[in-house]
Amino acid sequence: MECLYYVLGFLFLASRLPLDAAKRFHDVLGNERYPGYMRKHNQLNGWSSDENDWNEKLYPVWKRGDARWKNSWKGGCVQAVLTSDSPALVGSNITFAVNLVFPRCQKEDANGNIVYEKNCRNDSGLSLDPYVYNWTSWSEDSDWRSGPGQSQHNVFPDGKPFPHHHGWKKWGFVYIFHTQGQYFQKLGQSSMRVSINTTNMMLGTHIMEVAIYRRHGWAYMPIAQVKDVYLVTEEIPVFVTMSQKNDRNSSDETFLRDLPIKFDVLIHDPSHFLNESAIDYKWNFGDNTGLFVSNNHTLNHTYVLNGTFNLNLTVQATVSGPCPPPSPRPPKPISFLVPAGDNSLEMSETPNGNCQINRYGHFRATLTIVEGILEVNIIQVADAPMPRPKPDNSLMDFVVTCKGTIPTEVCTVISDPTCQVAQNIICSPVDAEETCLLTVRRAFSGSGTYCVNFTLGDDTSLALTSTLISIPGKGTASGVLISVGCLTLFVAVVAILVYKKRKEYKPIENCPGNVVKGRSLHGFLHHTKEGFFWGNQEKDPLLKNQPGTL
Repeated sequence: MECLYYVLGFLFLASRLPLDAAKRFHDVLGNERYPGYMRKHNQLNGWSSDENDWNEKLYPVWKRGDARWKNSWKGGCVQAVLTSDSPALVGSNITFAVNLVFPRCQKEDANGNIVYEKNCRNDSGLSLDPYVYNWTSWSEDSDWRSGPGQSQHNVFPDGKPFPHHHGWKKWGFVYIFHTQGQYFQKLGQSSMRVSINTTNMMLGTHIMEVAIYRRHGWAYMPIAQVKDVYLVTEEIPVFVTMSQKNDRNSSDETFLRDLPIKFDVLIHDPSHFLNESAIDYKWNFGDNTGLFVSNNHTLNHTYVLNGTFNLNLTVQATVSGPCPPPSPRPPKPISFLVPAGDNSLEMSETPNGNCQINRYGHFRATLTIVEGILEVNIIQVADAPMPRPKPDNSLMDFVVTCKGTIPTEVCTVISDPTCQVAQNIICSPVDAEETCLLTVRRAFSGSGTYCVNFTLGDDTSLALTSTLISIPGKGTASGVLISVGCLTLFVAVVAILVYKKRKEYKPIENCPGNVVKGRSLHGFLHHTKEGFFWGNQEKDPLLKNQPGTL
């Protein structure tokens, strides 16, 4: 009797052996296991269960660190880069893109073949064979076209045949995508894009893993594996950019009093899921001005008091369509930052049986409002007295005023007559006074028309004004102020040139609605006498020793 038990036990183990030895997709692609009820509720269109068997003879499986990876590709290793347009609002489409990066001197040609770049030398020198892998030659081979095992080898790991699209035989790579207990397989070239509708996806953070194989005779060889994290959410992904004229650094959320701040709402919706939706923006600026409701994604607001204010924005999008089933959720609840009284999903049924679905997104920020330089003006230009006039140079005095706080620094940029090439950049500290009235002396090399820019700054603000000035020749009348105003092209060029020279200073445009971020000037104020072409002609540019001026 005991022998009978041994025989039965042996037969039982023998009958289980083929099943235990066969690999399944979840054995090859990740260790995440999803219960059956999850697969039933979040079935992705066109995807298959990772409980299916994997053909390991046709698609061998190598563990990380296996020595065979080193020989999986001629000339080195292939890297795979996986990206997505996550986060995705549930119901929208999320797109994943895989791009293969080949070893040095290798690229894909127009036919999909992998070739060596011309005149490119790698560690092994120049190759006499132009091809790394010639898929075209393989597809035209008679054995490939009419071999007896062709139908058995032109299949995916689960045994499904390759779709016979135009030129499919020249595609040398097989991509297997895997997420949430399901997989999707596709034949392609060195880049691949896959889009998935998220209606049936579970909410929360997930992992997408991709395995890539290349053709290798009648079989396929693994060349790379890559994974990335993505997010499916009920919250509308909302971002807000904030900008303000004269603000020195808008990224620090510190802005100036009595100047409008421009708020621009950006909704992350790469699949255009909300294109047909009615979207409302509800603003609370935290300064007791009430609730502002708008259907425009941009809004200007001016704070009139100094202090700290809590900004709150709620975005509501209404979508008309069939009533969706409840979104499947993972076993452990995932908390989202949703204010009390706001649900991420609200539905109301219409008489025709459709649903009005409300989705919400939120944005919060704490803003600091301070005083700053609000405006700069040039009120007078005159010849500067010169005890020993130099025939080739002219000195001009500019009287500059400003509104707001007293500046701590002033920078001047003098440009050529075309307002495109800066000839001189000078930055100088300013002694604090009760009023903002500066007389700035600058030298000009010869007669002609010049663009002149004055930028005044303190710790939190930068303000500028620009002018065109005509310097007459020797023996003629004094300099003529052509215009004072917004020289857009000049300011743009000035910003580039000054940034290259000082790395930390960027003038901002004086036109309404235009904002350029800037950073501190303190790092280069000790170079105040330095210019492009002139030497030491400006000994005292701010004329601090003159009565009534700084």
